[in-house]
Amino acid sequence: MTESNSSTLSTSSLQTLVLGGGCFWCTEAVFKEVKGVVDVESGYSNGQASQPSYEAVCTGRTGCVEVIKLTYDSAQVSTRQLLEIFFLIHDPTTLNRQGNDVGSQYRSGVYFTDETQASAAREVIAEWERETGLKGQVVTEVLSLSDYWPAEEYHQDFFERNPNQGYCVAVAGPKVAKFRKTFRELAKS
Repeated sequence: MTESNSSTLSTSSLQTLVLGGGCFWCTEAVFKEVKGVVDVESGYSNGQASQPSYEAVCTGRTGCVEVIKLTYDSAQVSTRQLLEIFFLIHDPTTLNRQGNDVGSQYRSGVYFTDETQASAAREVIAEWERETGLKGQVVTEVLSLSDYWPAEEYHQDFFERNPNQGYCVAVAGPKVAKFRKTFRELAKS
């Protein structure tokens, strides 16, 4: 658990949500900063491969998405708030691409574990499209979570362990800063 006050958590309010928003290093870095998120794990999901490796996923032939699995305390942060953060930190209008990361493994997706999460995702997408004037252009898939596999250990906590690495400085760092600026009240102190 990444949250120090884990003894105050109610297991009945813990939920899991899986998000694909490009490179998992970036999304993991942001969500580790969110109050109420008690664990973030980089992984792969919604593909056809059993226990896929990073190298296999990068070929684009496994059907897997680079994702993060969030365990969060819904009494501290709502699914809706997590989704609002998610749509702020990535581009949900580019199919199979986030910046320079290109391939189906970088597609935008919300992989829900219950129908309440699916409904929240659809609502946030509809509102985002209305507010931005991009009606019908969001390509984020909203699907039930299937075939989740944790990524290799060297991908876990990557930004935290490598803050000066080029990709972290150029891509992950600005996403973390954007989250902190926009969602100050949801940032861990």
